[in-house]
Amino acid sequence: MNYTYLLINLVLLLLPVLLFSIRQLNFTNNSKFIVLALLITVFAFSIPTEFLTQFKVIVFNPPFLSGMTLWQLPIEELLLSFILPLCGLAVYLFLNYRYPDNNPDKYSLAFSNIMLGICIAMLYFGHKKLYTLYTFSILLLFILYIEYVNKIRFMYRFYRAFLVTLIPFYVVYGLLTNLPVLQYTSSETLNFSQFNIPFEAPFYFMGMLLLSVYLFEFFKLRSQR
Repeated sequence: MNYTYLLINLVLLLLPVLLFSIRQLNFTNNSKFIVLALLITVFAFSIPTEFLTQFKVIVFNPPFLSGMTLWQLPIEELLLSFILPLCGLAVYLFLNYRYPDNNPDKYSLAFSNIMLGICIAMLYFGHKKLYTLYTFSILLLFILYIEYVNKIRFMYRFYRAFLVTLIPFYVVYGLLTNLPVLQYTSSETLNFSQFNIPFEAPFYFMGMLLLSVYLFEFFKLRSQR
């Protein structure tokens, strides 16, 4: 048994613990919305992740794993699917507290339309590659729904939090792919990477965080009615 991946998860967990220790973020009041949003996100994304693992698109290296599995996925991968969006939500709430002005949200639709264009372009060029197909199909559907169907406005704040959370994302995935704890089959990606991290990976995380933030805002708003 090896606890490398588990240790990386626990170190990453320090970030949301630190941020949620700030009293003004009201973690106690928001915890039920946060946990429910994250559990749904973990379950939703475990399905494509397990599929990609079964088809050897994502390969986990046993020497870096504890050997514990759930739904045929390493327990560490499921923990990361919980902790990384938790970091994003912590950053989201912290930035909302420090910079409450949401006036720039009027520009978020334009940026979302650019993102939709990127998704369509990536699907056109990479629709035969499984990781590319899953990543940009999921993100395309989420952005379409949230911008054109959903009535809750938060996309500017989401994009702001996502950009900040990319810092711990690249640190963690840089470690995971360079040790390597996990590897991606290049034939199922666009075969373009940064620090051995596939181009698609941050967009896959964007979809995870977007679902988490949307569910958090949805449950919070619903509780107020």
